[in-house]
Amino acid sequence: MGRIIAVVNQKGGVGKTTTAINVASYLADKGKFVLLVDMDPQANATSGVGQSYRELAHGLYDALVGDKNFRDIIHETSVDGFRIAPATPALAGANVELVSVDRREFRLRDLLQESAHSYDYVIIDCPPSLGLLTVNSLVAADEILIPVQAEYYALEGLGQLLETIELVRESINPTVKILGAVITMFSSQNKLSKDVEGELRKFFPNKIFTTVIPRNVKLAEAPSFGKVIMQYDKFSRGAVAYDALADEILATHAAEDEANAPVKNFVV
Repeated sequence: MGRIIAVVNQKGGVGKTTTAINVASYLADKGKFVLLVDMDPQANATSGVGQSYRELAHGLYDALVGDKNFRDIIHETSVDGFRIAPATPALAGANVELVSVDRREFRLRDLLQESAHSYDYVIIDCPPSLGLLTVNSLVAADEILIPVQAEYYALEGLGQLLETIELVRESINPTVKILGAVITMFSSQNKLSKDVEGELRKFFPNKIFTTVIPRNVKLAEAPSFGKVIMQYDKFSRGAVAYDALADEILATHAAEDEANAPVKNFVV
């Protein structure tokens, strides 16, 4: 079973989708087989990798609420080894329609059981809310990646997010853990950005990624061309940062795997 990472922050405009699509693409570029699951009805991750939701016959809604097989909604992207389970605006209705469904919090996890073993990484782009779609993502995930904009307003609501994560951990998914928080839209010229980093460490002791994502116009432009940053401008500061973040994630997991490897006893 591949690692399932939910990219979560209920506050919009913090670089959540930008982080999801670019981490996924760089993991694929480094030889991993990656699936991006777009759980946001705005479908920004879908359009950001060059898929037009208007041209899709089926999307994630049809698998979560309808009777489509999960494998049948998955599409290739223009990056080798990188696939997407796309969203359409119909996904917004799932928050209401799932309320009366049995095992409603487990719908995404049950779907991923069909396919997650085929991937090294499954990255879930969550909606900017703490509704049922986000809860489904937290229940399905092994780990949580939290992008946080380098502004004080972005810190508001983090306590509520952590409470939701803890509630999911206590009642439904006891093994989910926080992979880390990554600071986005960082300006080295701005003292406030550095102050926010200090505040973040109170929320996530030892869980702040060393890599910081800068405020970068190329990152903002790339989705309008349906390209990830490595395709749009691989030498931009934003591209270099997401490349480094993917390396850091891989290094974290490699260290965990090594620590958890069984000890071999050698007989002399």
